[in-house]
Amino acid sequence: MNDFSDAVILTGPTASGKSGLAMQLAEEIGGEIIAMDSMTLYRGMDIGTAKPTAEERERIPHHLIDVLELQESANVAWWLARAAEACQEICSRGKRAIFVGGTPFYLKALLHGLFESPPTDGTVRARLEAEAQAIGEAKLHTRLAEVDRESANRLHPNDVRRVIRALEVYELTGRPLSSLQESWKRPPAAIPCVILEWPRDALYERIDRRVEAMMATGWLEEVRSLLDRPMSREASQALGYRELMEHLMGNGLTLAETVTLIQQRTRQFAKRQLTWYRSMTNAQRIDGRATVSELRKMLVFKPN
Repeated sequence: MNDFSDAVILTGPTASGKSGLAMQLAEEIGGEIIAMDSMTLYRGMDIGTAKPTAEERERIPHHLIDVLELQESANVAWWLARAAEACQEICSRGKRAIFVGGTPFYLKALLHGLFESPPTDGTVRARLEAEAQAIGEAKLHTRLAEVDRESANRLHPNDVRRVIRALEVYELTGRPLSSLQESWKRPPAAIPCVILEWPRDALYERIDRRVEAMMATGWLEEVRSLLDRPMSREASQALGYRELMEHLMGNGLTLAETVTLIQQRTRQFAKRQLTWYRSMTNAQRIDGRATVSELRKMLVFKPN
């Protein structure tokens, strides 16, 4: 955890305004931003991930953005190691590292470290992937609930990759994945962490408007350009991209119906994020409409 001792974290549900506020904070404190987002890692997925623009990245250095090709995969351990490297690099220049994003597993790993889990088993994973195709995501999720209720409650049925991993761990160890994650229940590292909060109705309205704005700025065309490119399972499951790809491949939904579905699933994702944040009793909360001056008053910085 010493790798992150001088860092701060700004998190919150999707569409809560983290990026804009973080840019202002970075300018005030001499900071650089480390993306805590599993999808902005990928080159070519820009609009739907709300990736900072080239101008914004010129204004404030950003790290762990556009570092993977679409066919590549990344896990939490890989991200945490790269985050430590970026944090050390930033601190070596006398700057502050500001982690910004809302991927729950990345946030948990940053605050609590990683837990030991068995290596993947190609045979078991291939079988479970085949079963997911054969019986459907919902039934596979139901099977997980029978052996690991806690993990099933945390994972959405559409998150097939993690549902399969939880079932794989159970088959390999005879223990629920949730029981192996005890390290995540220990006290978090002493990294200042602030969560942006919005009333639920206001947050959902922001989500709906942001999806509409993404569509208006060419998201469908961006997805169309990715159709013939090889993609890893992680990249292909990106929220919104998957739905638009299925629309373009002729799943029977109109574009308007697809947009509505993306808005619905994004609201569901935000709801799961809020569940994670409720468990973070040591984090500070701030209104999503707060100014950067109000945010700065909440953060205590060690001298460089």
